[in-house]
Amino acid sequence: MKIIRNNIIPIKGFKAINLFGILFVRKNAEIDELTINHEEIHTAQMKELWYVLFYLWYVVDWLIKLVIYRNFRDAYVNVVFEREAYANDEDEDYLKTRKRFAFIRYL
Repeated sequence: MKIIRNNIIPIKGFKAINLFGILFVRKNAEIDELTINHEEIHTAQMKELWYVLFYLWYVVDWLIKLVIYRNFRDAYVNVVFEREAYANDEDEDYLKTRKRFAFIRYL
């Protein structure tokens, strides 16, 4: 995974964001293998949904969860893509055995 460190993306308060398979990290932020594995799971999801569909689904799912949970953090962790990534980010071999569209199990 390509990692770009800078002070612009992501905005202050966040340490990293995965955009189209490139991980943008705040210059002074610490990232570990767990974070990288989490973001690589997102990259696999993005590729399956041709990137644009991933972002559309992500935003719609997050908005629905925001109405349900009425809390930004709870909405975020319950987005289907985040549920898969958090459930498997400690498994370093997950991407080797992951089936296509595995995120559907987390709907």
